[in-house]
Amino acid sequence: MKRHVADWIVPSRARVTVLFILLSVTGCGGGGSATQCDPNCAATASVSIGGGLTGLVGSGLVLQDGGTALGQYNGPTANGTNLLFELVTPFGSYNVTVLTQPTNPSQTCMVANGMGGPTSPNSQITNILVTCTTKPPRFVYVTNGGSNDVSAYTVDATSGALTAIPGSPFAAGRLPVAVAVDTTGRYVYVANQTDATVSAFTVDRTSGALTAASSSPYPTGPAPTSVAIDSSGALVYVTSGNAGTVWAYAIGVGGALTALTGSPFAVGMSPSSVTVAPWDTNVYVANQGDGTVSVFTIGNGTGGLIAADGSPVATGTGPRAVTTEPSNRYVFVANATSNSVSGYTTSTAPLAPLSGSPFTTGNSPSSVTVDPLDNFVYVANQGSNNISAYALGAETLTELTGSPFASGSEPTSLAVDPTGRFVYVANAGSGDVSVSAINSGALSAVSGSPYAAGSQPSAIAVSQ
Repeated sequence: MKRHVADWIVPSRARVTVLFILLSVTGCGGGGSATQCDPNCAATASVSIGGGLTGLVGSGLVLQDGGTALGQYNGPTANGTNLLFELVTPFGSYNVTVLTQPTNPSQTCMVANGMGGPTSPNSQITNILVTCTTKPPRFVYVTNGGSNDVSAYTVDATSGALTAIPGSPFAAGRLPVAVAVDTTGRYVYVANQTDATVSAFTVDRTSGALTAASSSPYPTGPAPTSVAIDSSGALVYVTSGNAGTVWAYAIGVGGALTALTGSPFAVGMSPSSVTVAPWDTNVYVANQGDGTVSVFTIGNGTGGLIAADGSPVATGTGPRAVTTEPSNRYVFVANATSNSVSGYTTSTAPLAPLSGSPFTTGNSPSSVTVDPLDNFVYVANQGSNNISAYALGAETLTELTGSPFASGSEPTSLAVDPTGRFVYVANAGSGDVSVSAINSGALSAVSGSPYAAGSQPSAIAVSQ
């Protein structure tokens, strides 16, 4: 059975301020102190509690009051959005704290002035402040298709510079072509095209070194091309290029994978890329063979895929990569044969083209990504050895002055660090990784770039 893709529209800002109000649902009536209630009425007070939320970029922030969840917030979030709650505040007391920290990217949110009371009925508290900061990048992982291994680096969070991790590179299967890191940074998954397997690694959170997980590698369909992980760190999806399918796995103890019931799921011809939307709402698959994007909802509680009405959606020719952006408003596809990037809005099910789409890129675009602050879109052009950069506006893209920016030879994959300060690019032709600083969207090489990798680096991922 097919289902519609729901609408989510969340305005974007690099740094945001949100007003929220906590309202009690019962009260003692009349005036006076909340502690002077008649014994026959509930000992609760009607209190308005407000404040600000700043810096939210990730998904899944949950606030609580005294152990009662107040709601979930997903960023980037716009200025002026009202977050309304209904809760009982015994004796006018309140204790607002963070129940669940946001992920994708991982952030730490702190509550200031979150505890108070008792207060008088109908009083107003306006000084609560929730401030979120993004954890800096720690490690970078690059698959090397020519040498059948994974290069691993530590990241200097200030300069963006890379240093090879002792023991790197780490052995993978034959022809590793894709890599993904779960949101906790505990596990790394690599798709091995020739072996038709997925390698699972555990991460030493101190050094960044990789160790093969128990029972790894795991079988998948023939010629896997891409791997993606949901933001909850519970599910892994792998496209099978020769079978026209996407496999779904549950992540178990130690990073072990178990194929889900119903897996694999049919997609279009020669799927080349898979991505999971923020907040784990949808899965998108770019089908290189027939120039389409398959759109799925994720089965509630199962992780299985349910085709959306109207899927698949036409895109450019030879789509190589697909990605979403942090606010879950847009989907972008890099079309290698038509030298373009297609943009879609998720507000019209299953997808609707943006104004001006498709947008011209360099030759043979192979990878596309959006910075975590929701401001810029970057495309790696493998055929012209450069990176196209665009400002992300209201349902359109505008190419930045100076774009495209130089890269290494045959850039095949790129990623933006979670703080939005650096772009990392795997260059297949020159066997290295380029690192560029972001300045108002423009790119400039950092000191020491590029950094040596293995033979024919094919994919790159940044871990916090």
